Amino acid sequence: MKKSNREFKIANKYIPGGVNSPVRSFNAVDSKPFFIKKSKGPYVYDIDNKKYIDYIGSWGALILGHSDPRIIQTLSKSMQMGISYGAPCQNEVLLAKKVCKIFPSIKKVRMVSSGTEATMSTIRLARGYTKRDKIIKFDGCYHGHGDSFLIKAGSGSSTFSVPNSLGVTASLAKDTLSLPYNDIDKVKKTINQNKNKIACIIIEPIAGNMNFVRSEKLFLESLRELCTKNKIILIFDEVMTGFRVALGGAQSIYKIKPDLTTLGKVLGGGLPVAAFGGDEEIMDNLAPNGGVYQAGTLSGNPLAMSAGLKTLDIIAKKGFYEDLHKKTGYLMKQLNISAAKYKLPFHTDYQGGMFGLFFNNAEKIKNNNQVKKSNQKVFIAFFKHMLREGVFFAPSLYEVGFISSSHTKKEFDYTAKSFKNFLQKNS
Repeated sequence: MKKSNREFKIANKYIPGGVNSPVRSFNAVDSKPFFIKKSKGPYVYDIDNKKYIDYIGSWGALILGHSDPRIIQTLSKSMQMGISYGAPCQNEVLLAKKVCKIFPSIKKVRMVSSGTEATMSTIRLARGYTKRDKIIKFDGCYHGHGDSFLIKAGSGSSTFSVPNSLGVTASLAKDTLSLPYNDIDKVKKTINQNKNKIACIIIEPIAGNMNFVRSEKLFLESLRELCTKNKIILIFDEVMTGFRVALGGAQSIYKIKPDLTTLGKVLGGGLPVAAFGGDEEIMDNLAPNGGVYQAGTLSGNPLAMSAGLKTLDIIAKKGFYEDLHKKTGYLMKQLNISAAKYKLPFHTDYQGGMFGLFFNNAEKIKNNNQVKKSNQKVFIAFFKHMLREGVFFAPSLYEVGFISSSHTKKEFDYTAKSFKNFLQKNS
């Protein structure tokens, strides 16, 4: 990694921390990042010409793998017609129509350029629609770096929260109530303490930033009932899970309809695209129809729309998700078998092309506090070993992993062998 180390040193002179997104710094795994030169299928190649099996896939966006020729061809054709218009194009309408068809809960949708932009916009829309200020989120869920979301639970009660980033004001923090994941009693108590003040509840139905943690079905059903009863907007943040755990996202698995949904990652086919949508009555409060303002220069740009359309055409084909789920399951099974043989406290969970690796003894993970009990020291050793062997997992104990349709048994068997080597060396 000589060239990468030199490049990282230069990057630190001009970019804060040397990276444009914190997790890329590898600080959490006591390492320095490698710099990627090119990518193809399930592989990335660094500037030192080392090849890695990639289980990050641009943080879940590349469900077809890197540089899929169908997407490349689509983009090449689209570029000949223009890169950005700043005006409506037909593909915006076609992609919106397709999203609405796939997600029954979405009647109208607005395109944006990032997941953070989508979640920030849904919060503003929910507040504008309900004329209320407070929101409920859950500890360990990540909804982007908007001020309203960078809040952690306080030590006093469920009605007291504090900023967990400098620059987030205390006055803003008081309107964000952060509660334990999968704890419906805390939700009921908080709603009762804040009668007619809660604008929305936002949740990742399957969390991906405290590792892979599922909502309990009864918990989500109860949230839906409470929101309906108290006229609170229920928001499913499916930026990560949308088109990833299933074509229709986690809501199609749980069979629960939120009022608003945020989407991203897979939706753009590798380009910066996100969206939010929901009930027509709520969405029509957006400008220019209503008084909730939201805008974006590159929203719905022709390149991103064409890549998104092509991606959705491919993944909507029969059997795509069944095959993806089987692939993920095959790898997870191999890892679990080896861990059990060497008596490593370890287990996995997965859905579709999204998975979590847990370095602890907990049989069923329900919340962020349980994830925090994972063995950080063992995880760091695991990460470093796998990277040396050319296997790239997320550089954080709290991030999920992703598998694409381009991954094959060859990559999985090599990964399993590398994991076994790690266990042998550390048993």
